Amino acid sequence: MSTYLQFILLGFGLGAVYIGLGTGLVLVHRATGIINFAQGAMAMWGAYVYAQLRIDGTLVLPIGSVELGAKPVPLAAAGVGLLMSVLLGVLAHYLVFRPVRNAPVLAQVVVSVALMLTLQALVVIRFGPNSIVVDSLVPPGNFSLFGQQMSHREPIMAAVMIALAALVWAYFRFTRAGMATRAASENERGAMLMGFAPDRLAGVAMVMASAVSTVGVLLGSSLTGLTPANYTLLVVPALAVLLVARMESIGTVVIASLALGAFQSVINLLVSKEWWPGWAESGLDQVIPFVVVMAILFLFGGRLPSRGSLQTMRLPDVQIPRIRPVPAVLLVAVAVVVLAATRDAYRFGVTYSIILMLVALSYVVITGYLGQISLAQTSFAGAAGFTLAKLTTSWDMPFPLAVLFCSLVAALLGVIVALPAFRIRGAQLAIVTVAAALAIERFVFNNYSLTPPSGNPIADPTIFGLNVAVRQGSDLSRMAFSLMVLAVATLVVLAFVRLASGTTGRMLLAVRANERAAASVGIDVRAAKVLGFGISAFIAGIAGCLIGYSAGQLSAESFTVFVGLQILAVAYLGGITSFGGAIVAGVIGPLGIIYVVIHEIFELGDYYALISGIALIITAIINPVGIAGETRRQIAWVRARVGGPRPIVAGIGAGTETVRQEREALSDAK
Repeated sequence: MSTYLQFILLGFGLGAVYIGLGTGLVLVHRATGIINFAQGAMAMWGAYVYAQLRIDGTLVLPIGSVELGAKPVPLAAAGVGLLMSVLLGVLAHYLVFRPVRNAPVLAQVVVSVALMLTLQALVVIRFGPNSIVVDSLVPPGNFSLFGQQMSHREPIMAAVMIALAALVWAYFRFTRAGMATRAASENERGAMLMGFAPDRLAGVAMVMASAVSTVGVLLGSSLTGLTPANYTLLVVPALAVLLVARMESIGTVVIASLALGAFQSVINLLVSKEWWPGWAESGLDQVIPFVVVMAILFLFGGRLPSRGSLQTMRLPDVQIPRIRPVPAVLLVAVAVVVLAATRDAYRFGVTYSIILMLVALSYVVITGYLGQISLAQTSFAGAAGFTLAKLTTSWDMPFPLAVLFCSLVAALLGVIVALPAFRIRGAQLAIVTVAAALAIERFVFNNYSLTPPSGNPIADPTIFGLNVAVRQGSDLSRMAFSLMVLAVATLVVLAFVRLASGTTGRMLLAVRANERAAASVGIDVRAAKVLGFGISAFIAGIAGCLIGYSAGQLSAESFTVFVGLQILAVAYLGGITSFGGAIVAGVIGPLGIIYVVIHEIFELGDYYALISGIALIITAIINPVGIAGETRRQIAWVRARVGGPRPIVAGIGAGTETVRQEREALSDAK
């Protein structure tokens, strides 16, 4: 029993980090209505500044550094790190979050995800990708409990964070500014009538959130060390805590954080037992937050608060696609010519762009057409890819039957993840999907009993006895493989256009625009959501199989949460509502042709993630319709000037002719 008690107390150290991040999330959400997925990354920056000061006395800035000549004492270094985090919070508020305060939820989620990617890439560039040791602010020591010696560091950390959370609670409860912030979370006009500017209140909340979260990471990182990926993604269990607290209760944040940290610590003890099954030893601590999120949303999803605002910007319009034989043939012909004209790395880049286009197309279906924010698309792709490895090596299932079966597996997984969408949408659904993605990555992809570290080989695809593998002998990017990928992608795109231009596409668009209105005309909203998630995951699964064939064997690095977020970034950058946007996303995506060309010329390395993150922030703020959407808008403007036909678009704010056509299609569906 003493061992379990010891691990419970050890879990309070991790719980202290969750208190800091969860309290910061509550502050930001109450003040702005935005769920800040970058909360962990923002807090991590201050902790890295502190750690580097204690290592060699260097103050690392985003650009450049200052040599202080001597290592400052821990408290002074912590003060500098805290100051840097607060300044980051101020910049994030005015440059990133303030411009999207009244934007659609999609833009708000994309901006916070982009900020997370940007900061994570910046930390890797400035401090390196490896874990670094962090000096503890709490001196080591023990105390006696029930006759056993226990470490006092973790309880002290928890006590410090509880005190800070209590101060935040007192700010909301007893100060006029705090009460005005609470009023602004319900109705911005209410705060304005009290004499407060909602924007200024949001800035104060962002500063407080940065400070509290950074203190939590400063304390907790001394136990685990600092690693960019791990501390960036610690926001996921903190988001689970946020939902347990229904996005508003500081007291519940404290209790849930300590309980989650303690439970995860006890799980780590249990997995070391001989009786514990080997297949469940890895990643179970990340499954727990996902289960918590699912349970909370099923129980309380309909009662989670939403924020009132002065205005709401409409979502980007969707252009209804049509099958045009001549442009389609020309596009395929151009792709064939480009593939034939390139060799080795460049041909592989073009081929991979086609595959990435399919992943981006899955985002177009789920987000652009259905209006649901999914951050788990690469997890669906990975599930199909790893299933493909098992089927082709153990069961000798041939191509293309194996691809179809594995894509159905991905679709089934997508349907399971879609279940919470029955009750919630928007940023809350994004929390579910990112928690699911992290759970799948850690529990399945990184589970050596399921996916051995030696690799997951995939048998070469053959068609009627013809080998269409990506490599053969000295040829590292065969034309046969590229043509096979192009053929599969063409079939998928044609199927997408057929669905999107028919009653299925109109049904998804109607659900995106207004679920109650869609239900009033006889649309089964739940069935539409399941169908949208299933189609999206199926397309992602096809892309995952092609990624597997392109590599010859798979590893977890191909389908991490960060890879998925990067593809979401380029999908939104290209245009999340159109097939043209998916093409742009494939061209500029990671390992795509632009990526390959830039790396061959400039050797950007980690700067690619930094540049794509900054570009996504700018796009979400200035041009929410993306590159393809802006191009389409310019073409429509030119056509309007010369008297040509205007394309049919659908979405909130679309013209009366579009509404009439949608009603006719919905009547047919009914």
